[in-house]
Amino acid sequence: MSHTIALDAMGGDFGPPVVVPAALEAIRDGSNLRLILVGDQETLSNELSRHNAKVGENLTIQHASEQVEMDDIPSNALRNKKDSSMRVAINLVKDGTADACVSAGNTGALMATARFVLKTLNGIDRPAICSILPTIQGHTRMLDLGANIGSEPKHLFQFAVMGSTLVSAVDNIDRPTIGLLNIGAEEIKGGETVKTAAKIFSESDLNYVGFVEGDDIYAGSVDVVVCDGFVGNVALKTSEGVARMVSHFMKQEFKKDIRSKLSGLIARPVLQAFKQRIDPRGYNGASFLGLQGIVVKSHGGADAHSFATAIRAATKEVDTNVAERISNQLQQLLMQRRAV
Repeated sequence: MSHTIALDAMGGDFGPPVVVPAALEAIRDGSNLRLILVGDQETLSNELSRHNAKVGENLTIQHASEQVEMDDIPSNALRNKKDSSMRVAINLVKDGTADACVSAGNTGALMATARFVLKTLNGIDRPAICSILPTIQGHTRMLDLGANIGSEPKHLFQFAVMGSTLVSAVDNIDRPTIGLLNIGAEEIKGGETVKTAAKIFSESDLNYVGFVEGDDIYAGSVDVVVCDGFVGNVALKTSEGVARMVSHFMKQEFKKDIRSKLSGLIARPVLQAFKQRIDPRGYNGASFLGLQGIVVKSHGGADAHSFATAIRAATKEVDTNVAERISNQLQQLLMQRRAV
């Protein structure tokens, strides 16, 4: 089955120089994929020429006269940039021209626009940002990563349903394990919000295993980690900072003297394998769950390979009909709760 993905080609730190080659890479990998580059017609045509490519059956251009800047205030972008590449790409999902949208643009503006245009699924109060993270066991998915601050227990329950359904769909795990991020694994730990949420989780049909701590995220002890957006964003950014620090120190040590440089050459195959296992480019593409449509957020500083990974993530969500599955799963669980 053919799928059509709308790409916000002007978004992110680099725009067309990244999105266009990413689109070409994705098309080479998927013959049934149709991509729509949304942005300035002339700029995108010139970028395609640079890569000896042109529009065709699998790659088209949809002109948009504006673009959302990375420092734009979300409300201003929503109100004043109705012909932005971001807005037009999401509109294509709304009217059924595209099956999903991928953007590396301003996260706040993307969420505000997607929520306004596509609306939330029935039973979902707040969409959440969910991303895949590498672990010792393989990978896990974590949400919310910054869309919601001050989430109530019912919101955390909705996040759990969405995350569990996503993992079940795209990772083929029948009953994904779910952990609620807390300052301790004991039941007496944490504030009232997580304690109340834990009670709701336990009384549901979700495969809830209990509280997990920060060090459990990368241990891979659960398939889904649920938390408030403030907590999730801090945890994610802290992890990214630690990864950069470790990389920096390793480079320093291997360049310290001739013996270190020789050791680095000997260890190079191991270091390359290590880099590939934790390379964030292989995990790029955060899902905006809870919308009546599929929207995937690429990292703003993504390179072409990384952006192509986000395109593949969106395609997989379309393949597995994630939005409809979330809606159905939530309604089933809500009916079970009412019946108790």
